[in-house]
Parts: sequence; structure tokens; C-alpha cells
Amino acid sequence: MTEASSSIPIEGKRAPAFTLANESGDKVRLSALKGAPVVVYFYPKDSTSGCTVEAQEFRDRMAKFSKAGVQVFGVSPDSAAMHCKFIEKQSLNFSLLVDEGHKVCEKYG
Repeated sequence: MTEASSSIPIEGKRAPAFTLANESGDKVRLSALKGAPVVVYFYPKDSTSGCTVEAQEFRDRMAKFSKAGVQVFGVSPDSAAMHCKFIEKQSLNFSLLVDEGHKVCEKYG
């Protein structure tokens, strides 16, 4: 088992910790959200066809997520500036986190 695969989240177990900057440069620390439902999804690149569809689907379902108290975060290696453009262009209503170097992505397998 590799180091990356040894920390892949398992339902009911603690997810690997991370702190990443969002599109505004604010730090998002997973441990600060402990006890709250959170969706963290990973995608390879802003503004590509598949990633755009995925982000739009989260956007279009945010009312249901919010009603259930769920926070949603997208994670990719793109810069904060690219995330800002993507959020604006797609009218996204959730934060995108910057994972330069793919370190958190690798933690999650």
C-alpha cells in the first residue's frame, strides 16, 4: 500500500486533514468544520467540459445542500485567479480551493 492510498477516506472514518486557500485567499481548514456535513469534490481543471458540468450540477443543487446544512468545496490545482474566473463565469455558489502540487488530492487518492 502506498502512502497516498493509506489515507484514502473510508465512510465513517476521519477524512485526511487539510488546509487550503479558497478563491479569495481565505484559508479553509477541514478540522474547523468538524461535526458539520461537508462535500469535498476533486476535479482536474477549471473550465473544461466535464469539470464545468460537474460544478454546474453542484451549483444547481446548492439549495438542497444548504437546507441540509452541507457545505460544498471543489478542489483543483488551478490558481485562485482561475477559480475566480470560473466561479464568475458559471455563477457558482460555493468555494473552490487551490491545491497546487496536488498534495491534498493525493491524500484522498
